[in-house]
Amino acid sequence: MTKLTGIAASDGIAIAKAFLVEEPDLSFEISKSNDSQQEKERLAKAIADSKVEIEKIKAVASKSLSEEEAQVFDAHLMVLEDPELQQAYTQKIDDDALNAESAVRQTADFYIEIFKGMEDNPYMQERAADIKDVTDRLIAHLLGIKIPDLSTIDEEVVVVAYDLTPSDTAQLNRQFVKGFATDIGGRTSHSAIMSRSLEIAAVVGTGNISKEINDGDMVIVDGLNGDVIVNPDDETIAAYEKIAADFLARKAEWEKLKDAETLTKDGKKFEIAANIGTPKDLEGVHSNGAEAIGLYRTEFLYMDSDEMPTEDEQFESYKVVLEGMNGRPVVVRTMDIGGDKHLPYLQLPEEMNPFLGYRAIRIGLKQPELLRVQLRALLRASVYGTLRIMFPMISNVAEFRAAKAIYEEEKAKLEAEGVEVADNIQVGIMIEIPAAAVLADQFAKEVDFFSIGTNDLIQYTMAADRMNEHVSYLYQPFNPSVLRLIKNVIDASHKEGKWTGMCGEVAGEPMAAPLLVGMGLDEFSMSASSVLKIRSLISKLDSKEMADLANKVVTEATTSDEAEAFIKDAVPELADL
Repeated sequence: MTKLTGIAASDGIAIAKAFLVEEPDLSFEISKSNDSQQEKERLAKAIADSKVEIEKIKAVASKSLSEEEAQVFDAHLMVLEDPELQQAYTQKIDDDALNAESAVRQTADFYIEIFKGMEDNPYMQERAADIKDVTDRLIAHLLGIKIPDLSTIDEEVVVVAYDLTPSDTAQLNRQFVKGFATDIGGRTSHSAIMSRSLEIAAVVGTGNISKEINDGDMVIVDGLNGDVIVNPDDETIAAYEKIAADFLARKAEWEKLKDAETLTKDGKKFEIAANIGTPKDLEGVHSNGAEAIGLYRTEFLYMDSDEMPTEDEQFESYKVVLEGMNGRPVVVRTMDIGGDKHLPYLQLPEEMNPFLGYRAIRIGLKQPELLRVQLRALLRASVYGTLRIMFPMISNVAEFRAAKAIYEEEKAKLEAEGVEVADNIQVGIMIEIPAAAVLADQFAKEVDFFSIGTNDLIQYTMAADRMNEHVSYLYQPFNPSVLRLIKNVIDASHKEGKWTGMCGEVAGEPMAAPLLVGMGLDEFSMSASSVLKIRSLISKLDSKEMADLANKVVTEATTSDEAEAFIKDAVPELADL
């Protein structure tokens, strides 16, 4: 029996035979060709065949994944059809007399190394993985090698691999694939995110699981704690069967809370909302009992289009979501483009550090025609539900006033045109920049609400890119400096009679829930699949005890580890999750 430890990527316990994914041998000798036309024809056919495959995989993925998650295959199609890449391939075939596979490999390796080296830009680093996935598919076609088809699995297994590409993960049938384990990866990798949507147990980043296992070995994947046990004895299997049964029983208990309010043990009410990327995500919102939408990421409207979406196109999307929530609140974040989100039809400047550059509200204020179209669409849709508009990446009060002025101007224009606009729209900001968190008392006098975006707030506070392996240890949600900023924002809003939500990943983190309850966070917004777990945990907490805990952590903890230790000691219920 062998035990390996990795990163718990998706909750659950899987016990089954290993299905070892053998990496196809795509090696070949770089070679020349005397017939460039024939090589270009081979390349064109490989591109066409790869396109058919990717579109097929995307169609399968869209049935089990959210539209936001399935959009990775749009990125793959963009790579496949990128004219700059295709020109580079053909130029190597013509100028260097290379055969097609050699031209593709040399070109792709050049771009992959460039993108992998962009440690300050996670978006571009992810593109390296996309290029590799697409390149491997292209070369496999050119070499006549079949890529493993995981969709053909027809018995209960645990998939084990060096890594799983988005294409691999999208083909997993959760009826048969009970879990997976990989050598590399993290919680924010494509495969990890998809595993949570598929609700299959997953452990990533084990280091060498694919070398420690043989096809058919019995495997336990503990997605709760990040462990993988190879060839367990009967006693260990029995112990994990009990853990699995207990976990399923907890999930069944959580299901009973689907239509319940979110109340602490002593009766204090909170609101648990869900984050969405497209109207199609509404199904998950309702099936998991979310009470609102705390973050509608409208940038996917822009990213899923070949041109800037029109006012009417945006209006229809916002209307569907507002109507679909039947009067429950919907917080819509205005266009958050830039940083790691690029539009091929919107020319943005090349920047050394795009996350601190021209993005989000900064684009909206510099190019107000873009913001005006979106605000008009939102204002027109407002009569179909309860709308709350949130401006992202606000760093100072002047920016909020400028954005709010554009909002007021467009509202007045519509009303002058005789267009009905709701009279209960709230306008707030996303708190993700430390400067805004520090000045929350002044912002609170002017906004209707705050929503804390912890993903960026933590990175900016700690000056650490969480996707950079050399400094990722500094991405510390429980660092006392971060916790003090969060508490400052909540206290400032309450002093002015306003409310504060949280839409970053910390909102769905069980360890954070006791602190946030104690701080008085009004709304928790998270992935829909986390809603019932957090609601169940909150129901076991006493708000007054959690307030004492929050005060102790914020005033006494000096490190992230100390803060977590305080929480674990005070909340034994966390051990059951």
